[in-house]
Amino acid sequence: MQIDLLTLFPEFFASPLSQSMLHRAQVQGAVTYTVINLRDFTTDRHQVTDDRPFGGGPGMVMKIEPLAAAIRAAKEQDPGTRVILLGPGGTAFNQAKARELSGRSHLLLICGHYEGVDERIHFYIDEELSIGDYILTGGEIPALIVADAVTRLLPGVLGGEGATEEESFQDGLLEYPHYTRPRIFEGHEVPQVLLEGDHQRIARWRRQQAMARTVARRPDLLARAVLSQEDREFIKSLADCQAEDR
Repeated sequence: MQIDLLTLFPEFFASPLSQSMLHRAQVQGAVTYTVINLRDFTTDRHQVTDDRPFGGGPGMVMKIEPLAAAIRAAKEQDPGTRVILLGPGGTAFNQAKARELSGRSHLLLICGHYEGVDERIHFYIDEELSIGDYILTGGEIPALIVADAVTRLLPGVLGGEGATEEESFQDGLLEYPHYTRPRIFEGHEVPQVLLEGDHQRIARWRRQQAMARTVARRPDLLARAVLSQEDREFIKSLADCQAEDR
């Protein structure tokens, strides 16, 4: 996979892309990252990429000309490039979208900045994605999040075909709790079921823990979770217990 990151601050990505899994994925040949400086697509001597908004108002707006030129260059290199703007007005980025994008061969992630991007950018992009309902100084962190989430889903990056199958959000639930040595730490013990070697019981316990954790922390996820009849009965039993406690 090719992931291009179009930014006003190319130095931002130097350290993250050279560390840990993102670095290993490149070494393995699973992904190639290219950091592109938006200023390279300006035509004026000062490489201006922003201007005052029409109609007045605070802040500056990213100009359309260099953005459109950068997108055209990417499309000329590879017409199949998926062009994505990172911005607060986009669709919420989630695990399902990460998995969808991991099936693409080429992504161009555009890092927004300033007060916003000239609205005409939407004639040139394929989609806009948001990582949450809060304000950041720019699109570099969101772009890095998307790149990380997509890269770890590429074949072989995490060292096994099933490495991501039981993680949070894969089936609409939070992940079950994990434990490792020592068995007892400052009076806190590892659940006995994990020590008995009964893999069927362990799988059932983990599934129930995932559901209980989701009910307690992110009940909004249940509406789109993949649940069996047994799962639904267990969740109902949790609700019944809560009602009795009241």
